[in-house]
Amino acid sequence: MSDVDFGPKPGSLLFDSLKDKDTIIMAANLRIALVNRGIFRAAKDMDAALIVELARSECDLEGGYTGQTPADFSRMANEAARDVGFDIWALHADHIGIKKGTPEDIEGTKELVSAQIDAGFTSFAIDASHLFNFQGGDLREELANNINATTEVGKHIKERMAGREYGLEVEVGEIGREDKSGRVLTRPEEAVTFITALNENGIRPHVLAIANGSAHGNTYDALGNMIEQVSIDIPRTSAVAKALRDNKLDVRIAQHGITGTPRDLIHNHFPRGDIIKGNVATFYQNMVWDLFKVYEPELYSDIWNWTLDTYREQAKGKADNELFGKFCKFAIKQFYDRIYSVGEDTKMAIDALAYAETLVFLKAFNAGGSAQIVRNAMK
Repeated sequence: MSDVDFGPKPGSLLFDSLKDKDTIIMAANLRIALVNRGIFRAAKDMDAALIVELARSECDLEGGYTGQTPADFSRMANEAARDVGFDIWALHADHIGIKKGTPEDIEGTKELVSAQIDAGFTSFAIDASHLFNFQGGDLREELANNINATTEVGKHIKERMAGREYGLEVEVGEIGREDKSGRVLTRPEEAVTFITALNENGIRPHVLAIANGSAHGNTYDALGNMIEQVSIDIPRTSAVAKALRDNKLDVRIAQHGITGTPRDLIHNHFPRGDIIKGNVATFYQNMVWDLFKVYEPELYSDIWNWTLDTYREQAKGKADNELFGKFCKFAIKQFYDRIYSVGEDTKMAIDALAYAETLVFLKAFNAGGSAQIVRNAMK
């Protein structure tokens, strides 16, 4: 297999090859890179197309809260793919967040995107969903800031990629945002207006992230106990997808916030064909912490205490479990050297459990054999 290219493939290749198939592409978050090899091994053994990703907050020019720059993330993902010998995967920049929309914000975003392109990223998710004008007169006015920021950064990506293929994800509806009535959901007409405007501006995304009831990270009850996430609104998701199809907009849905979602619910109820990309992020972080409790108890205790001591004032009234679950991600960079210096037995356990859990996710996504479909499209 010496002639096989184990580097990342364009996200567009995966999205276009699988958009009408009975499958969802798993997008695994590698914020703690000890899970990388196990995830790639599972993808290889299932022959399942894979996306690996980190968000701007996790992986920026200063290393984000994971301690990984774009070049670090790319290097470690490529090493895992080569070690395992897996070829059908994309390197995705998730949630390239644009929260202010100022010229300085846009220019800083372009600088990050340029570094991601230089590092070999093959797929990008522009997230300007926060730029919603609540005083807008109509949908186009309400979405104008999102449309404009997404267009500007999208054109920068297109220019810097210089004719190379790449995947593009955009976002409308701020995921996890709540008002007095609960979580705010993206309406079908919002999605249609947003994608139509982007197409008119020469930006043609493959995937659209929407607010459909999910939230990023762990979900807790009123007592601070972690609970299953069963709030994803499947009918709304399908309604958005149908509206896009009815308006001849060739875009599929990215499902964010899957951590905590029962995998039988994913397998039996997620509308494959409407949803093409499923993000699994905090799940793997939780898995590593749980293993540290047994294999690295002193390190786990230090991470626990640092998190509670550092963020107690920010989370007054929250139970310790919830406080830790929401803020422990910031300990990754703080304890970077110790995390990556754990014993070989710990690394072996993480590798084995990441492998097993990823097999279950890939089964839930009906992803087995999807890599061969992509290979066939490459011929």
